[in-house]
Amino acid sequence: MTTAPDGATGSRRTGRPPLTERRKAATRMRVAREAVRLFAAQGVAATSGREIANAAGISARTLWRYFPSKESCVAPLLTGGLEGAVRHLSAWPRDRPLAEAVDDPAWGGDADTEAVRSLVLLTRTEPGLRAVWLQVHQDAESAFARILAERTGRRETDFEVRVRAVALNGAFRVAVEEWVAGDGTVSRALLLRDALRLVDPILDG
Repeated sequence: MTTAPDGATGSRRTGRPPLTERRKAATRMRVAREAVRLFAAQGVAATSGREIANAAGISARTLWRYFPSKESCVAPLLTGGLEGAVRHLSAWPRDRPLAEAVDDPAWGGDADTEAVRSLVLLTRTEPGLRAVWLQVHQDAESAFARILAERTGRRETDFEVRVRAVALNGAFRVAVEEWVAGDGTVSRALLLRDALRLVDPILDG
């Protein structure tokens, strides 16, 4: 029997996710888009999980395997953007301010800009969706803390690192909410850059 070379098993884990995982992620994102579309058209209360499942082309049983509630169906649209930001900030040079990362062409765009806008707009009037929006940001704080810990040489559990992570996380959240509330003349990227510049003096201290 042939055995894998040393380190081969570990190397498989660092590449692209397995096909099954990519399919699951694609299904979850499709559900999220359809959920936002239905919520925007008829409201959360008037939309059932079965309707979302039918629109996404899956069974209701599959939907509930992926999501604990109909409101949580929208989470992939929110986590996707934050995960991309975390990846980019993690790789950003330590000697350059984090606010400059937004101007980097590698930051990339968002294919679901309008869906995200509709969703965040809904969080202003739909308590269940607001809870998901806030929970996604709450979950992101640990990732931001890891980034700041690496940049400052401290532990991510340090008090100052945690406070700075809250500031960084809040900058992202408020920038997006301001973009949604605006008239479209100011881009999300510009608002995010301005928000990060406001908190940047304390991030790498």
